[in-house]
Amino acid sequence: MNNQTSPLLRNLAKEKLLRGEPVFSMTIRLVRTVDIASIAHTAGFESVYIDMEHSTFPLEAAGQICMACNALGVTPFVRVPGPDPFFIAKVMDAGAMGIIVPGVQSADEARDAVRAVKHAPLGIRSFSGAAPQLNYRFLPADETIRELDQASMVVAMIESRTGLDAVEDIAAVEGVDMLLVGASDLSAELGVAGQVDHPEVHKAFLRVIDACRAQSKAVGIGGLGGRPDLVRQYLELGAGFVSTGNDITFLSAAAAQKRKQFS
Repeated sequence: MNNQTSPLLRNLAKEKLLRGEPVFSMTIRLVRTVDIASIAHTAGFESVYIDMEHSTFPLEAAGQICMACNALGVTPFVRVPGPDPFFIAKVMDAGAMGIIVPGVQSADEARDAVRAVKHAPLGIRSFSGAAPQLNYRFLPADETIRELDQASMVVAMIESRTGLDAVEDIAAVEGVDMLLVGASDLSAELGVAGQVDHPEVHKAFLRVIDACRAQSKAVGIGGLGGRPDLVRQYLELGAGFVSTGNDITFLSAAAAQKRKQFS
């Protein structure tokens, strides 16, 4: 992971990962208003990611939440539906500090994601001028580009057998900061759907951790929100980013617990 930090634009989640400290994230699929940024901050989350793959989330709402998170020091990521560079550019221009790309299966797909997020020479992203991440400061173009590219993150999800087979090559791609294991989809691909504690899933996690360690990249854990014991195990083995669950499951669980109090 790029160990440069920006003097004007700070990605606090990235800084914690570089120091070897865990980052806990809440996924946003339901709430469309900026209130969720304050809730995440008050709850102690260092990061959120807005899931535009498995929701009908509008881009405008995603951008507003990203800006609110940035003001609070909560790092906002957006999980995009796919590798479309034009959509990724819009997400970044709206205020995201990084993207999460689902189902990455090759180094070439990872490079495409990097190219969509970064400006030249590493990428092809068009320069849009004053950026919401910089509170719309008007800076020289080269300075704005440097700030944005140093702070932004590219996260590739490993959630298929093909992606796992290519994990060493994906981890080696310049500009990829983290590999995030999607345990739910990966367990299905491995023929043990939902068995996130299965030995084959464990072997997959270990392979991703080893690949990332060799390239000094961060490792993310997804799909294990209901198994804090496994999360602790993988944190001890070298993972750093934890996707703890989404706002729908949090609300449903709290509502069910509250109802039971009156039974």
